[in-house]
Amino acid sequence: MSAPPHHRRRTEAERPASDRTGPGPTADSSRPASARISLGRLALADSSNYLLLLGTTLFLVIFGLVMVLSSSSIESWTDDKGFFGGFWKQATYAIIGVPLMLVMSRMPLSFWKRIAWPAILLAMALQALVFSPLGIEDYGNRNWIKIGSISGQPSEFVKLALVVWLAFVLSRKRELLTDWKHALIPVIPVGGVAIGLVFLGRDLGTVLILASIVFAALYFAGVRWRILLPVMIVSGVAAAAAVATSSNRMRRLMSFLDPTCADYEGVCWQPLHGTWALANGGLFGVGLGNSVEKWDWLPAASNDYIFAIVGEELGLVGAVVLLLMFVLLAVALLRVIRSSTDPFVRTATGAVLMWLIGQAFVNIGVVLRVFPVLGVPLPFISAGGTALITSLMAVGVVLSFARHEARRASLVQQGRGILR
Repeated sequence: MSAPPHHRRRTEAERPASDRTGPGPTADSSRPASARISLGRLALADSSNYLLLLGTTLFLVIFGLVMVLSSSSIESWTDDKGFFGGFWKQATYAIIGVPLMLVMSRMPLSFWKRIAWPAILLAMALQALVFSPLGIEDYGNRNWIKIGSISGQPSEFVKLALVVWLAFVLSRKRELLTDWKHALIPVIPVGGVAIGLVFLGRDLGTVLILASIVFAALYFAGVRWRILLPVMIVSGVAAAAAVATSSNRMRRLMSFLDPTCADYEGVCWQPLHGTWALANGGLFGVGLGNSVEKWDWLPAASNDYIFAIVGEELGLVGAVVLLLMFVLLAVALLRVIRSSTDPFVRTATGAVLMWLIGQAFVNIGVVLRVFPVLGVPLPFISAGGTALITSLMAVGVVLSFARHEARRASLVQQGRGILR
């Protein structure tokens, strides 16, 4: 007698999975789990490097907005803009810059290589406009352009364009960089024109940052020290000549070298009041919003000297926290460099590292009177729309690198799983 139909179905269901045949989920269940490619994981390949860099940057932006609100309130009030005038202006730039950073983080690696030449040519064209009727002079530097009610510093875009262009050119020549001609041409001619346009506007601080970007790109691209050292020596001589031929720069240098800083009402006014702001802050500060120096005693309190207000209001503790955040930013950038084997990614990220961390080092060093006054803003913290937007754009470029490397590593890992 044959078994009932339901009994036959139950017997089939009770067979071991290894004995079953035919298509369907039961046939695929014996495959190793590592062989399945998770499309969701690939779509969300935001590595720890990506998240660390993004989180640190957003913290610095928020910290900067708070300090701009505090340090600019009195100046905004005296300019009939209300206590929040400076803050709303900076917040507007942040609202533009942060989404732009996130959009740029989604761009593929090929996009940055395609726009390298157009970007550097456009940036130099914009910088040349400072010598046109659109250019305006501020504190002795002609480094601004103004169209209607909108003003900005083209030199900030030169920094970003130079990063991408240098990485593209040097990565294309990576097998030839042992030859000085290939290492320095066209880097020195094109980079020299870009830096020269900024120098003609008498902005020596920005010139030094641009020069450091070029050296960092050459270093991270693998150029030998026997090529780098002569270039550094020539650049140092040129910088010394630029200082020696300017009476204003010489006065700043001599006041820096004078331990008493006797010219109190002249070039010593700003550095001395910056020092007094830090001294007044002590260990824990006088409290957020309670700065004395921002009451028109310290020039550029919300710009180049905002670190002095940080030290006064938040004390040594607040200043150290800010320093540690820049250290964390440097760690995030270094991790992107270490995780990549692509020379374009390594060179561009190294140049961004020198730009942001080097500029922060110079700005804080000026406030601490380690360096003479150079007039460079503190990235993400100082008031200034062009500087904030371009710094966020630079981070966006590196974030796109981090996403690219995370996706590549995920594909390699999944491929190894399939081969197993």
